[in-house]
Amino acid sequence: MKLPIKDSKGNVAGELDVKFEIVTNGRGTQAVHDTVVAYTAGQRSGTACTKTMGEVQGSNKKPWRQKGTGRARAGSFRSPLWRGGGVTFGPKPRDFSKKVNKKVKELALRKALSERLKSGDVIVLDSLGITTPKTKQFSGLLQTLGLNGNTNLVVVGVADKNAFLAGRNLPGVELKNGLLVNTYDLLKYDKLVFTKAGFEVVEARLSK
Repeated sequence: MKLPIKDSKGNVAGELDVKFEIVTNGRGTQAVHDTVVAYTAGQRSGTACTKTMGEVQGSNKKPWRQKGTGRARAGSFRSPLWRGGGVTFGPKPRDFSKKVNKKVKELALRKALSERLKSGDVIVLDSLGITTPKTKQFSGLLQTLGLNGNTNLVVVGVADKNAFLAGRNLPGVELKNGLLVNTYDLLKYDKLVFTKAGFEVVEARLSK
């Protein structure tokens, strides 16, 4: 597969050969599912915590005698039936993370990028051309490429301080280094914008 390389003005400036193997059959769908589920589960903090009867504040003394008062039986001020009492079967801190094998993650990344390439959602630039950390310049680049109104993932090969500073205030835009891009990122955004260097970094991860 060949991809056109555009300059910062939207003109075709060359062509890029995709070196990794494109997933063309139904293989990899389950890998994508497993990887995305594991990623989103890993984002959960797992800090929800409720107190049991033994942890809430209050006396463990029997509120009133068992018989003769006309009221229902009660054994503790900490009862879950009482205001301020413990919680029955409430959440406790836990780890939601799930393990996914390295080869499954790589297949998922390859499958996700292959599908986005086939659907025409990938744009490759020779460079971003952001020379100053100005949001206006970054916004102008997106407008030139016809990407305003979309959510866009911009992938660069090396840390570009000007680009990161210029793009951080734009809604719906996220910049990432090619080494940090994951399957969830490739599926989340409307359009994927790679610099040539950024695409080569992701490509190298899939060509091992």
